Amino acid sequence: MSNTRTIDGVAKDAVPGPRDAKNGARPQGTGASGDSEGKVLNVFSHGFLILWSVMIVLPLIWLLLGSFKTDTEIGSSAWSWPSNWNFDAFGRAWDKGIGDYFANTLIVLAFSIPLTMLLGAMAAYVLARYEFPGNRFFYYFFVAGAMFPVYLGLVPLYFLIDMLGMLNTYQGLILVYVAYSLPFTVFFMHAFFRTLPTAIHEAAVIDGASHTRIFFQVMVPMAKPGLLSVGIFNILGQWNQYILPMTLMQQQSGFDKDRSVLTQGLVLLNQQQGYEGDLPVIFAGMTIAMLPVIVVYLSFQRQVQSGLTAGTLK
Repeated sequence: MSNTRTIDGVAKDAVPGPRDAKNGARPQGTGASGDSEGKVLNVFSHGFLILWSVMIVLPLIWLLLGSFKTDTEIGSSAWSWPSNWNFDAFGRAWDKGIGDYFANTLIVLAFSIPLTMLLGAMAAYVLARYEFPGNRFFYYFFVAGAMFPVYLGLVPLYFLIDMLGMLNTYQGLILVYVAYSLPFTVFFMHAFFRTLPTAIHEAAVIDGASHTRIFFQVMVPMAKPGLLSVGIFNILGQWNQYILPMTLMQQQSGFDKDRSVLTQGLVLLNQQQGYEGDLPVIFAGMTIAMLPVIVVYLSFQRQVQSGLTAGTLK
């Protein structure tokens, strides 16, 4: 008999199933084993993420609870709830200068973050959208800056800022913050600008828009997710920076009002306690420093994730 079958009354040649090219045997089914391996991998990955989350969250909870306790309660039962929710530690930490250091940090970031975003976005836009001799050289020159640890440049950086007359000034710290944040900003925004459609850019050029107008009125609004994502990363990095302000902003008079930033204030607060160890004050100071960063990230979490996803897809 011929190897045919009839579908709706029409004879069709039977199409053989997929066979191994070497011996004609049908391949073994791998659906069940593949599903089981995927489930095991998912369980392992989710378990690891849960463990990692616990390792991150537990110290934060311990820190927050400790800021409402007394020294005796912290020493006797570190993980118990406070017997009385006492806010005195926050007041004592604020009186010891944390408020001044907090304000100094806000002043520095109020100038360094906009400058970083403006200069980084402009450089990334030009390198991503325009072809000119040396384009790749300048791009890799910027990116190479992210490969060098900050510790390698501390000594020459100190003397350079001193020669410019900017030691122990907001201007010097802002300038250094911008310089050290630019490489990552250019790298991230370069990839993001390359994902944006070229048709809108070309239409603006045909309409006679200037390069400045195209950048600020066309490209920047389209790049808002990427700008927001890299802006959050820059805020986190500059807010938590310690080694640069410790090198360039020397404390003039302990906990008096000076230009030192929050990370320096936390260290000085710990040193001031000495061996007496007013732990609730230290915990309260760390909580004050930690809460703004957490609030900023949680408020823009979705935008950060969408910006990261858009920047990696083309």
